[in-house]
This record gives sequence, structure tokens and C-alpha cells, in this order.
Amino acid sequence: MKRLLFLLIIVSSLLACNSNKNKKKDTTSDFLKEEMKNDSTLQIIKTKAINVVKKGFNAGDGYAEVWIRDYTTFIDLAAEVYSKDLLKENLRVFFRLQGEDGNIIDGFIPKEKAKPTKNGYTFIFTDLEKQYAGHKNTVETDQETSLVQAVYKYVKKNEDLSFLNDKIGDKTVAARLEWSMDFLMNKRFDKKHGLIWGDTTADWGDVQPIGEWGVFLTHDSHLAIDIYDNAMFIIALDNLIEMVPTTKQKWLPIRESIAKNTMKHLWDEKNQKFIPHIYLNNSPFPDDFDENQIYYHGGTAVAILAGLLNKKQIKSSIDKMIDHMKKSGAGSIGLTMYPPYPEGAFQNKGMYPYGYQNGGDWTWFGGRMILTLAENGFMKEAYEQAKPMLDRVIKNNGFFEWYTVKNKPKGSATFKGSAGVLYDVILTFEKYAQ
Repeated sequence: MKRLLFLLIIVSSLLACNSNKNKKKDTTSDFLKEEMKNDSTLQIIKTKAINVVKKGFNAGDGYAEVWIRDYTTFIDLAAEVYSKDLLKENLRVFFRLQGEDGNIIDGFIPKEKAKPTKNGYTFIFTDLEKQYAGHKNTVETDQETSLVQAVYKYVKKNEDLSFLNDKIGDKTVAARLEWSMDFLMNKRFDKKHGLIWGDTTADWGDVQPIGEWGVFLTHDSHLAIDIYDNAMFIIALDNLIEMVPTTKQKWLPIRESIAKNTMKHLWDEKNQKFIPHIYLNNSPFPDDFDENQIYYHGGTAVAILAGLLNKKQIKSSIDKMIDHMKKSGAGSIGLTMYPPYPEGAFQNKGMYPYGYQNGGDWTWFGGRMILTLAENGFMKEAYEQAKPMLDRVIKNNGFFEWYTVKNKPKGSATFKGSAGVLYDVILTFEKYAQ
């Protein structure tokens, strides 16, 4: 009897303890929701984002082209301003300019502006597209996956599955999406590692170490496998299977294999990070340079969006990013990487340490880390780390392309990618607060 009474007391105490913990969690959650509701910054930036996207679909001031890697991050924002038909027409242009092997261009520009320049683009023309010319930075491997994601966002936002049946030439949109995935398996797949490859770039960047510009594959390029390209591929396959269920039998095993091989070959369990590159020929960097000291912020954020990391690994990732932000002096966790590649690692003069894609602070990717933190239950951390990104939009009166580690704005002040991801972040906060 005494033993039973003792057990009842213990159980009662445990239940009371859990109840107090839940009350504490609820109090914290309620406080955070109230803080979000009273944060006037959110509505101000939402309005600013809508006004920026009203200026058109080009990436920002200084860019004449519409880029697919940008468009996929602000197509939901654009849906607040433009008609469904116009959103679809932009997507159709990418399909009309699709290559004969299924590859997707980077961006398009009106034909009258597609003038050849020294060391410039070789413009792409097709019989299907009458108004626009295309171009492609061949060092990257994210154009095809970005288009699948853009179509998925359009279809979901506008509840327009019928778009997948639209005919572009002799193929439907759905068929062309799958064709673009076939291109990656046929032309950019390494059988040894079971992963897709691109050129050596700084995390998600589109500049290789060699060449003054460095955006085109050459015989001297250093082919490599990285986390960003493969995480984008996983997300695209998830999107394709959801939109077109008949593709599941073919693509789900490939999706699972890519995910498994990504963690097998790219995840450094000891250091709890993704290694920067697996080289298929040789590294462009000196033998005494330890590239694995570099932590890729952007690729890690996209990997979390792809569902590759568990909650413990996500917590470790955000802790590392905050630590890197403090050590570098940067304004936000949107650093491309930490530490950056050393001086001279890239021949492109803009790729100096903490310059441009070599350690610059990009809301365009930092905002995606905020989104994935929120999706995985780290709402407090998401809000805390979003604040610097939101505050500087107001301070600098613009959605700048990137920031220096001294938090100085650089590039276009109307960068649609930054506006798009912050718009999505604000919607996420508003939904949580309600």
C-alpha cells in the first residue's frame, strides 16, 4: 500500500512538472506571437516588397534579364501583383527556349537587347520563341531544378494544375519538366557517387575559380559535386512527383538514392557539416589549402529545406551560422560561407574574401534559412535571425542584392530574390501569429 502511494506521488509530481513545462512553452509562444503581431516592420516591408515587384520580372536594377533561379524565389510575391496568365507566360518562355537535350536556360532577354559583346553571352534562340533570346551560365546545375520549383509554386499558389497540360511545341509542360530532369541524369550525373555535378563554385554561386568572368564550362574547368545542386535536385523531384503522380515510380527511387548518397558522400559526421566539394578531376586550389574548413551557409539551408537534416543537426547548423556571423562581423546569417576563400582563389576580381559570392551576406539565401527554421519548429530562432534582415531593408530603403561583413549594401537595391524570400518569411510569421 505504501509502495502504491509512493508511486502515485511520483506520477503526480511528473505530471505537474510536465504541465508547468507546457505552460512555460505556451507562455513563450504567446509572447512571441504578440511580438510578431505588434511588429509594424512586417507590414512595412510587405508593402515595399509588393512595390518592388511591380517594377517587372527582371532580377533587379542593373539586370535586363529574367533569371529562373531568381524567379522561383519571388513568383509567389509576383502573384500578388500580376495575373496568372502573365506568370505562366514567363514560365512558357523558359520552356520555349529549352535545349534539344532538355536543358533549361538561366534567363531570357528581349531579342532586340541580345547584342553580342566581348567575353559576353552566346545568346540562345529557338523557333518556338519569337520575342526573347536566352543565355546560360554553364558552370551551375540549378536551372532545371529551379524551373521545376517555380512551376510547382505557381501551380500551388494559383491552384492551376491544368497548366501542366499546356502544349509547348510538341510536348506538354509536364513532359518538359520531366525532360529537364532527364537532362541532369543524362548529362550531369556521376555514376561513381550517384550524385549530380557542376563546376567548382563558391557554395550556390555561378562563378568558377578560373577566368576573369568564370561562368562557362571550359576544358580547364574543375568538375565537382556539392550540396546545393543535389539538395535543389531533391526538392525538384519532390515537387515533380507531387504535381505529376504518374512520375513517382520512375523518380522516387532516384530521389531516395540522391538523398542517401548526399549524406553518405557530402555529410561530414565528425564536424557536423557538408564538405564543400568532391572533385571529379582535380581541385583548383593549392594542396596545402584545407577547403573543408569552409562552412557553406546557403547550401546547408537548401539541404534543410530538402529534408536532409534532423532537428539536432538543424540546431547545430543555426548555432554555427550565428557563431560565424559574430566572428565575421556580418549583419546576418546570410553569409555565403565562413570563412571565405582566400585572396586570389578566384580570378574574377569581384570574388575577393567576403566579396560577392565569396562570403558576402545574401538575404536571398539567409531568408531561406529563416523559412526552414520556422518549418522545423525553431520559430523563436527564425524571428530573432530575421530581424537584422528586415531592419536593414528599412534602414537602407531597399532590398539590396548583398551586404558586406560591415553590413554595407551592395548591388541592386531592387533585388527581387531578396524581396521574394522576405515576403515569404513575413507570411510565415503572420500565419504563426494568428
